[in-house]
Amino acid sequence: MKVTIVGAGNVGATCADVISYRGIASEVVLLDIKEGFAEGKALDIMQCATNTGFNTKVSGVTNDYSKTAGSDVVVITSGIPRKPGMTREELIGINAGIVKTVAENVLKHSPNTIIVVVSNPMDTMTYLALKSTGLPKNRIIGMGGALDSSRFRTYLSLALDKPANDISAMVIGGHGDTTMIPLTRLASYNGIPVTEFLSEDVLQKVAADTMVGGATLTGLLGTSAWYAPGASVAYLVDSILNDQKKMIACSVFVEGEYGQNDICIGVPCIIGKNGVEEILDIKLNDHEKALFAKSADAVRSMNDALKSI
Repeated sequence: MKVTIVGAGNVGATCADVISYRGIASEVVLLDIKEGFAEGKALDIMQCATNTGFNTKVSGVTNDYSKTAGSDVVVITSGIPRKPGMTREELIGINAGIVKTVAENVLKHSPNTIIVVVSNPMDTMTYLALKSTGLPKNRIIGMGGALDSSRFRTYLSLALDKPANDISAMVIGGHGDTTMIPLTRLASYNGIPVTEFLSEDVLQKVAADTMVGGATLTGLLGTSAWYAPGASVAYLVDSILNDQKKMIACSVFVEGEYGQNDICIGVPCIIGKNGVEEILDIKLNDHEKALFAKSADAVRSMNDALKSI
């Protein structure tokens, strides 16, 4: 199995490292426009093999899409990252042209690939990739929900003082500081609702911390996070390549699901060898439905900005 990661920056390189270390793919290609950058990252990762025991072949190339031929999955991380004080929405004009060009180039050499979009604003970039390529909707996936859900589970684990891997929780809606919806009502600790352990005030704080999880790290680091985003992409790619059929919140094209049409937005999906194999219908309460409709309106508004590009 072959994975191409376009953009060898912090997120792309971390994704390549996790995929290699876990043996998710037999081959990983890192591609970047900066001369020698992807090659250097790939060589650095490969030099971990004897110490960590992986056998994945990792290579880097400078803007040579022919080396990506035959990729089963292509991950697009390219574009500029957020800086302190910058919203994901402000990146639309800069990153739209990059994502469109990358998607067109990878499909020339891997026409049957599944594309995973990481570039921000992710919901809008996922929608752009879908519309510009004309691919079936199951083959274009935005990864934001996987990351947001991971952050949600982390904040719940801190509040509960219990292992994050014992916690089940999901974030749906847009991948934005004001548009994501942490489903506190449905979160559980080993099958027991977290509402049995945490007060409403604590749960509201957990949800609020989750929503600004990316901005918090940007403020601390001076740039976007990369460990959790890279690992979240690898988690999603693993479910595709190994046909694991995991339920993962992903930004996908909806056609009537959750009362929305013609946008890509985070919803619970079954992810397998065909990409998005099913969109699950979680029964939201009236409050959650209202939040989702508001989130969809915000995502749709960001998509409108594409018309002027």
